[in-house]
Amino acid sequence: MNTPTQSELTISLQAFSKQSHQFWSLQILGWLGYTMVVFISIIHPQFDDNDFNLRGQLLNLSVEVICGFILSFLQWSIIRRIVHWPLKRTLIASFASAAVLGLVFNVIKLASYKTIVYHQVWYQELDMLEFGGWFLFSVSTMFVWTAIFFIMLYNARLQKEHEMLLRAQTAAKDAQLQMLRYQLNPHFMFNTMNAISTLIMKKENDMAQEMLDKLCDFFRASLEHDASDASYLGKELELLDLYLSIEKVRFCERLNVNYDVDPYSKQARLPPLILQPIVENAIKYGVEARKKQNVIDISVTKHEAQLEILVENEGGESDKPYEKGFGIGLSNTKERLDTFFNTPCQLSVENVSTKTRVTMVIPFVIEK
Repeated sequence: MNTPTQSELTISLQAFSKQSHQFWSLQILGWLGYTMVVFISIIHPQFDDNDFNLRGQLLNLSVEVICGFILSFLQWSIIRRIVHWPLKRTLIASFASAAVLGLVFNVIKLASYKTIVYHQVWYQELDMLEFGGWFLFSVSTMFVWTAIFFIMLYNARLQKEHEMLLRAQTAAKDAQLQMLRYQLNPHFMFNTMNAISTLIMKKENDMAQEMLDKLCDFFRASLEHDASDASYLGKELELLDLYLSIEKVRFCERLNVNYDVDPYSKQARLPPLILQPIVENAIKYGVEARKKQNVIDISVTKHEAQLEILVENEGGESDKPYEKGFGIGLSNTKERLDTFFNTPCQLSVENVSTKTRVTMVIPFVIEK
């Protein structure tokens, strides 16, 4: 059996409290308005009559309003219990109960009026025309309250469904981010373990051991993010240094990296391990493919509400299109960015002279 989480209980309690507050506010204001309408339209015009009983009229109005308040509360309770029924069935049951309560309200009003104002037995000198006229107003009053209650309850129901939809979308987004991240980690691990295997086959055991130790450090640091789907640029640059230290074991002096990072941009939020696949591709198509010394330039610049990250390396396969030349790494990165920021982000690859440049433009968001 699934038990509700603390956040779900909090939302339910807040929704119930808000609905209850709305109900009592409407009840008080509605019946105060009813009192003013009856006083102005029925009682006030009788002030000039010689046998006018003001005290009796006010007492009768008080009894009428209190009974109406109780009956409308009863109608609210009935509708709340049946609102989960099919709409047609709920409407029929609600307005049927409103008609019954309107009848009860009408009898109470007539009885109170004749007893308190004219000191008569409540059914004395009662004719159907008089009863029918009062009954129409009484039932209309209950029908109006029923319509108001329906609007309140179905509005609350729509809000609850909207909240559930937002939670479902958030859960789906989190699941998608985790799936893409788990797709990335084995991809990187495969490449690194393949390099370690190659070193072992070449009997370069010390270098293989060093690379394995650095790999363990890298994964130990990256796993610190597992409980969260967000990181920040400063932390990602530290992880990138760990990754590059692994690759430098492989390529030694062939791999050189230059950083040009705006200090303020290090606060920017972004998905974990988002830079690693870009730099990995730069190494694969630059350092590894060229078999000679290569420089990778990484620059980060803030432009108002956006952050521009450039990764540039010498070489690259300019004759191959983006989808074929860069495989799963950059397509994975683009999808993670779009999902994380919930908006299309720019991730482009272009060849400039003898260099290949990857440009990433994302919203500049910092944690408050």
